[in-house]
Amino acid sequence: MASRGYFFVLLHAFVFATLATSAFSKLSPNYYDFSCPKALSTIKSVVEATVKKERRMGASLLRLHFHDCFVNGCDGSVLLDSTSSIDSEKKATPNFKSARGFEVIDDIKKAVDEACGKPVVSCADIVAVAARDSVVALGGPTWKVELGRRDSTTASRKAANANIPAPTFNLSQLITNFKNHGLDEKDLVVLSGGHSIGFARCVFFRNHIYNDSNNIDPKFAKRLKHICPKKGGDSNLAPLDKTGPNHFEIGYYSNLVQKKGLLHSDQELFNGGYTDALVRQYSYGHVAFFEDFANSMIKMGNTRPLTGNQGEIRVNCRKVN
Repeated sequence: MASRGYFFVLLHAFVFATLATSAFSKLSPNYYDFSCPKALSTIKSVVEATVKKERRMGASLLRLHFHDCFVNGCDGSVLLDSTSSIDSEKKATPNFKSARGFEVIDDIKKAVDEACGKPVVSCADIVAVAARDSVVALGGPTWKVELGRRDSTTASRKAANANIPAPTFNLSQLITNFKNHGLDEKDLVVLSGGHSIGFARCVFFRNHIYNDSNNIDPKFAKRLKHICPKKGGDSNLAPLDKTGPNHFEIGYYSNLVQKKGLLHSDQELFNGGYTDALVRQYSYGHVAFFEDFANSMIKMGNTRPLTGNQGEIRVNCRKVN
């Protein structure tokens, strides 16, 4: 009887351990230390070379990570091309003609697989690490990226349109959207600081500069109208941070205090609401912003990842195996 009891204890422990390493696996910054110790350095070298050649690509890689995590979790779904069974998120309104960096992810994936000897690193993890390395390459903070995500086998344009926050959102809509992803008001303000780098298309800020007379500096709006006419020019670009779109810093928040946010959703963060205080705090200096941005990026990167036996490790980031 004692031996039978011992057997069931062992069996229970084995089953629990199996579950823990499959569906309930946790992310870890050391995930690839043994399976591919060159993974992170390889990603970094490709990102640094890319950003040095085209600094705007740094913002694109950061945006890819945001748009990936805000759909069904950080699972690499944003990278999938359309097929007969997949309606690509690349065609969603927030991504269409705006999302870039897919070729860079392809280059990184090829380099990492060569360094590892086989496909070991997920595309979702590559996007997360590339986002961090892009921020660092543009003068921003660093953080330890939690790793071990697996790749989705599907994508959803409908979910991307529904879940990626729109540039027309007001403050309450932004707060609700972020809360739906496990992020709070502080995360909203600090992660919006990612707009210190990059550009936006005219179609995303036209309504703000022509119709939001109460929360935009009139001279700022007038200058933007030369870039973005009332009709046409949808793809014309303006910097999200007029003080330096290729350098990660606090000018974005200073702009908001001056009512010079490019997007309606940006200026909503400083428009008489209870996020004003945080915006003003970050406008004073980069130390608090950098620290909080790093922490919120880790938090966002843990949004509903696929781990263990869920999903797959894609051989090609653009299609399922």
